[in-house]
Amino acid sequence: MPDEQMAGAGSVPVPPGGATGAPGASGGPQAPAVPPRPLDPIDRSIMRLLQADGRASIRSVAEQVHVSRANAYARINRLIDDGVIRGFTARVNHERAGQGASAYITLKIVQNSWRTVREKLRELPGAAHIALVSGDFDVLLLVHTPDNRTLRELVLTRLQAIPEVLSTRTLLVFEETDLLAPGPSTTPPTTLTEA
Repeated sequence: MPDEQMAGAGSVPVPPGGATGAPGASGGPQAPAVPPRPLDPIDRSIMRLLQADGRASIRSVAEQVHVSRANAYARINRLIDDGVIRGFTARVNHERAGQGASAYITLKIVQNSWRTVREKLRELPGAAHIALVSGDFDVLLLVHTPDNRTLRELVLTRLQAIPEVLSTRTLLVFEETDLLAPGPSTTPPTTLTEA
């Protein structure tokens, strides 16, 4: 559904770059150079609510944090403008979406090759999260693939073919728990528009 349709009356504003407009996530605009304004408890409550349900209406958010709809709307826009809220996205059950094999893959890479490696990892099918980390390895990569055979091909053919990757270690995911989920129920998220 186009962003224009999703951002209906009373819905949470769509950040620049669309529903998943994470600054810098796709090589697009970076977060502002100025530091963001300090967050107060109401801002933090709004962020928690939107993390649990990014489709919550302005009215619902305002009621739950005990502010007017105009105040809630202004705060959400400020959080977006300051780069605190980078976008709104759906949480996917990867197994039900045909991506039944998940793994964290650690990579040791050539020194000073992070930017090059990051761009190559972005192109991998099923790559969900890429992080430069400290410790015994340099990069942590989360991937979702249809099955173990596809995962094996991704690691042995695609990853190890990247010249800057010195070694990999694959950690299969047996079970996941989404800590941002509202709870164990499978109740669909609330609607976008005001009630």
